[in-house]
Amino acid sequence: MIPLEWMPPVMFAGLVVFMLFGYPVAFSLSALGLGFGFLAIGSGFFTFDFLQAIPGRIFGGILANELLLAIPFFTFMGAVLEKCGLAEDMLDSMGQLFGPIRGGLGYSVIIVGFILGAITGTVAAQVIAMALISLPVMMRHKYDMRYATGVLAASGTITQLVPPSLVLVVLADQMGKSVGDMYLGAWGPSLVQIALFASYTWLLTLVRPNALPGIPVEDLTLRGWPLWRKCLWGIVPSAVLIFLVLGTMMLGLATPTEAGAMGAVGSIVLAVIRHPRLGRAGRIAFVAGMVCCAIGIGLGMAGLFKSVPFKIAFGLMYLAVAFLCLRAAQIVELRGLMVQACRSTMRLTAMVAFILVGATCFSITFQGVDGGLWIEHMLTSLPGGAWGFLLFVNLFVFFLAFFLDFFEIAFIIVPLLTPVAQTVLAPIVGADAALIWFGVILCVNMQTSFMHPPFGFALFYLRGVAPPEVKSSDIYWGAIPWVFLQLIMVALVVAFPVLVTGLLDAPINVDLDKMRIVLPDVPELPPATFK
Repeated sequence: MIPLEWMPPVMFAGLVVFMLFGYPVAFSLSALGLGFGFLAIGSGFFTFDFLQAIPGRIFGGILANELLLAIPFFTFMGAVLEKCGLAEDMLDSMGQLFGPIRGGLGYSVIIVGFILGAITGTVAAQVIAMALISLPVMMRHKYDMRYATGVLAASGTITQLVPPSLVLVVLADQMGKSVGDMYLGAWGPSLVQIALFASYTWLLTLVRPNALPGIPVEDLTLRGWPLWRKCLWGIVPSAVLIFLVLGTMMLGLATPTEAGAMGAVGSIVLAVIRHPRLGRAGRIAFVAGMVCCAIGIGLGMAGLFKSVPFKIAFGLMYLAVAFLCLRAAQIVELRGLMVQACRSTMRLTAMVAFILVGATCFSITFQGVDGGLWIEHMLTSLPGGAWGFLLFVNLFVFFLAFFLDFFEIAFIIVPLLTPVAQTVLAPIVGADAALIWFGVILCVNMQTSFMHPPFGFALFYLRGVAPPEVKSSDIYWGAIPWVFLQLIMVALVVAFPVLVTGLLDAPINVDLDKMRIVLPDVPELPPATFK
């Protein structure tokens, strides 16, 4: 018979053992939750009725959760954009734009990684696409191999932090916070991280100029206006899609699910307008749709939301979008691309759903045996108060990332830490911003899970597409400086909360004891008379 106070640590230790044996996380969580649940019932810690919360939570909190619909939409959007040629064009144009300066190819990879992160949200797509295109060019121009592999892997993982990151969606759901606020909080750290990456590249050009040479001007295939036109052809549609997804959400015009749906449709439109078989009718439809959209936005800014011209403008834009989506279905390559995107979306969505079901079984039993109190007592008794809590949690998550995927950390660990974080961090940044700050810190930290062994998936993706002459040792050693840069970013976000809270709405402090409700004087109406 296990005493009640031993049940939480034994459950947690059991989870670690299952992970070390390599069992699938979803089924390990379910087995532990149900197994210890029946053990707790036999020990009299709670009754069988307590476990009825499991199906209620699964059907009411997971399958009926509209926020989680954003995951398949963003996944589909990233899968479509992965194959439509956008990354290739942007890397080629940016490489030629920055190439002549020292470290120019590195700068181009960092910038394109940031832009792709804001429209795809998938690490695998970015790392593979950028490695296939940029790594041979870097090798041809004698770039240091460790720098080349490191910057490709690190620039691919930035998508975990740049909105619309799936990690931020999941963290917002698990913490019960707004996705829009989580996105606003992540913008500052993501821009600072890009600046860190670029600064490291610049320092290397000073210390080791021969390791990051510039491309000779005679090797450039585009110059002048043709080069700028190709750059704009990649950046402008991407900016439109970013606004379609993030702008509408942050302006309060769409929920995260609706923004994800618009992003999925927008990715199809972006893929079809870039295809050489679009045709004249497709180009006319695209231009007409853009014009109608601009007219509709102008009318909306003038306050004419309910006017007939506003409705006609957006009605014509929707017709143009529908025509372009139909055109995409008629092109064989794009039709196959959408089928592949649907398959990868279904696989990821099923994985997330099963992990959530397993995490629900585990967390309900864990709470039933006072696991929440055990976690709270352990973390609140740490020396150093809030800063000791943040230090311990970041070290804990960093080492968990050696063995667990970010989905598993978010679904298993974050719900246990959230109540303590709300209590401990509220005095520093306020009750409203505490969990946003904590969530962004965890998001920056979990980026490292893609960059360090033994399960550094970004390194695996890079190894899979790199030429045979690239040594695995160069890939792993090349990742180390970038992992340190990501850890520096964690320290900056912890030390300067304003990086996260600066864009958030200021909390409204109201003293309820001094609040008065004043009703206007209403003239007394004469008594009603009936004839």
